[in-house]
Amino acid sequence: MAKKSALGRGLGALIDDVDEVQARPEKSVSNEIEISKIEANPYQPRTKFDEEALNELAQSIKELGIVQPLTVRKINNNSYQLIAGERRFRAAKIAGLNSVPVYIRLADDDKMLELALVENIQREDLDSIEVAISYQRLIDEIKLTQESLSERVGKKRSTISNYLRLLKLPAEIQKGIREKRLLMGHARALVNVDDPKSQLDIFKLTVENDFSVRKVEELVRELNKGSKEKKAPSKTSLPKEYESLKDHLSQHFKTKVDLKRTNNGKGKIIIPFKSDDDLERILAVMDQMNS
Repeated sequence: MAKKSALGRGLGALIDDVDEVQARPEKSVSNEIEISKIEANPYQPRTKFDEEALNELAQSIKELGIVQPLTVRKINNNSYQLIAGERRFRAAKIAGLNSVPVYIRLADDDKMLELALVENIQREDLDSIEVAISYQRLIDEIKLTQESLSERVGKKRSTISNYLRLLKLPAEIQKGIREKRLLMGHARALVNVDDPKSQLDIFKLTVENDFSVRKVEELVRELNKGSKEKKAPSKTSLPKEYESLKDHLSQHFKTKVDLKRTNNGKGKIIIPFKSDDDLERILAVMDQMNS
């Protein structure tokens, strides 16, 4: 029976299969390494770790040990650099462990960043902005397209696009998402507002009144509808002289000519025709006017 990866085509597509690891130990070796010899990953995209959750994990590690080894790369004979497993690494330090189980991999800096970012994205406790930043870094620094990124992390391209759009929101709103004052659904509605000030106004109303996602969607629809109506040039009845001109043109071209004009003076003249022959007739009339 084929193994079903919980990560889809994410980390599983980047880290060797267990059977392959055993067959090629030089690529990934399971070992115990002194924790003092391991340095944090400088490419780690996460900047915030929940202290309570780390302490809970540390307590679990004290009782059960580290079930899933960390992944490191060798820097020199006496030191290693973390590729994946930052939470376990931090919790192991809190638990007072002297050594930890690791997989030692050969990886260049780009591969390190990709491994760290993809593992990061697969976590369930990330906020939407952290996920979006990880996606953006994979695109910018690893030179992935949205399509290839979709294959890497096992997500639909539209899902990735929705996350990336969050990074266009004002910083105050992004902070609100990170602090869990705003859900992903709220944020997705706000990205459909063009004006940053309006986005912030709705954001503040949402936080103050604990608006539901549906309520925010309604506010955005009403705002966008009002903006479109405001932008649309208002039509007005034609002045008497324009009505006379329209009648004159209709008689001249022997077809019902329509003349439209807005308050700002812009407009158009529409001369309809019934067939190709009728069009040729109208063009002949225009030629006579020019001659």
